[in-house]
Amino acid sequence: MDQTVEKNSVAVSEDDRLRHLDKLSEILDSAFAIPGTRFRIGLDGIIGLIPGIGDAIGAALSIYLIFEAARLGLPLSTLLRMLGNVAVETAAGTIPIVGDIFDIAWKANTRNTALVRAHSGRAGLSERPPSQILRLLLIPVVLAVLALIALPILALWLVFRLFF
Repeated sequence: MDQTVEKNSVAVSEDDRLRHLDKLSEILDSAFAIPGTRFRIGLDGIIGLIPGIGDAIGAALSIYLIFEAARLGLPLSTLLRMLGNVAVETAAGTIPIVGDIFDIAWKANTRNTALVRAHSGRAGLSERPPSQILRLLLIPVVLAVLALIALPILALWLVFRLFF
C-alpha cells in the first residue's frame, strides 16, 4: 500500500521516502570501497575521524533518518531502537582508533533503514501521531548532540584559558 504524504505542496509517496532513506543510508555507511578489500566506508565513518566533533556531526546526520522514520509513522518502540543504534555508534566512536573502526563496522544507518523497511507498507503503525513522536524525540536528541559538540569546544577553551 503506497501512502502519499503532502510535503511543501508536493505529494511524496512512501516508496519515494524509502528510496531517499536507502540512498542516505548508503552515503553515510557504505558509499566508498576501501581499495584492496571487500569493506566499504561511508561519509559517517569519514566524518567520525574528525577529533572532537566528528562523531556528533555523524550522529546529527543519522538522527535525520530517525525523524523521517517518525514521519512515516513507525512506532515509538522502533524509533527508540533506532536511536539506540545511533547512540551505540556515537558513544563507541568517541574512543580513538578502536571506536572509529567500530563506527565503520556497526553501520547504524543501514541497521535503521532495515528497521524502517521492516515496517514499510503497514497502516496505522504509530500509537501516537508523528508530530507527537517527533516532539518526544526532538528535545533529548538535540540536547545530546549539542552536548557532544559543545563539550570538546568547552574543553579546548578551558585548556587555552588555563595555559595561554
